[in-house]
Amino acid sequence: MQQVSKPILFTKYLILTLCIGTLVSCTSKLEKEIQAIPMEFEFHRFDKDFANATPEDLSKIKDEYPIFFNPNVEDEFWIKKMTDTLQIELEEEVIKAFPNDQELYEPVKSVFQHVKYYFPRFEPPTVYSSTTDVAYETKVILSGKDLVIGLDTYLGEDHYFYEGVQKYFVQNMIKERMPIDVALELATHTVAPIQDRTFLSQIIYHGKLLYMTNLWVPKAKESLIMGFTSDQWEWAEENEEDVWRYFIERELLYSTDSSLKQRFIEDGPFSKFYLEIDNESPARIGAYMGWQIVTSYMRHNNASLDELAVLDADLIFKNSKYKPRKK
Repeated sequence: MQQVSKPILFTKYLILTLCIGTLVSCTSKLEKEIQAIPMEFEFHRFDKDFANATPEDLSKIKDEYPIFFNPNVEDEFWIKKMTDTLQIELEEEVIKAFPNDQELYEPVKSVFQHVKYYFPRFEPPTVYSSTTDVAYETKVILSGKDLVIGLDTYLGEDHYFYEGVQKYFVQNMIKERMPIDVALELATHTVAPIQDRTFLSQIIYHGKLLYMTNLWVPKAKESLIMGFTSDQWEWAEENEEDVWRYFIERELLYSTDSSLKQRFIEDGPFSKFYLEIDNESPARIGAYMGWQIVTSYMRHNNASLDELAVLDADLIFKNSKYKPRKK
């Protein structure tokens, strides 16, 4: 084998070091610019106020937080909830996990600042924290100008309240996921709905959501944004080429088979290739592939997030120059 001279190796190392240094410098400069964006929004701890309320306070709480009270629900329901021992225990655990309001406000503020940078017309919603009877499939909900965060879905993967919940949900019921879920919910209300029933449209749609979320929570690990463990992320990277070959050889991209969404995009214990690798694979591998395609498109094309939000999936794919990473 021909040896490479030390001067050439040193030159390559120097160039690589300079490139990395320039990238870090640019990233740091961008983050400082984003952090300087003025951002104020209303933030209310409904969970804490409800936990500290007595039945005599119910009328006042209802006036302060009308979005949480259905006028068709009798006061007796809420009074019973206030005095329910399990509900009280849940509220205590939430306050124990999130005693500091600023700890909640700052990560959400950062997400809003990042959205504002890319979408200057963005107006932040009013944010409420609440308990949701551990509604782990709807941890963050944006409705109109109100955004509700279910704090009881972020108590930690080992919390006893989550006994019986599937592991693939529990692994993401941690504090670090909260700003990611906020960003993901905002992205869902930003990206245009899926235009057709093809598998390609579905994976590109979810790829757009993940791409935007990554920009809006830049300090989060990609694995956490994806909802993967470190091992699952490593599996996805190592097997990206094989997964892509599977999709291509079986002509899945333009298929309208409705089962593909459940097999490769929805949450679950694993993706469903119907092969021996199933138990090793993470669920939502299709969304992961969509993220890689969208990232490649944005790397090779001068498109804004505004444009990305509405771009046709087929156009993105054909102009992405996407090539799966090799083992």
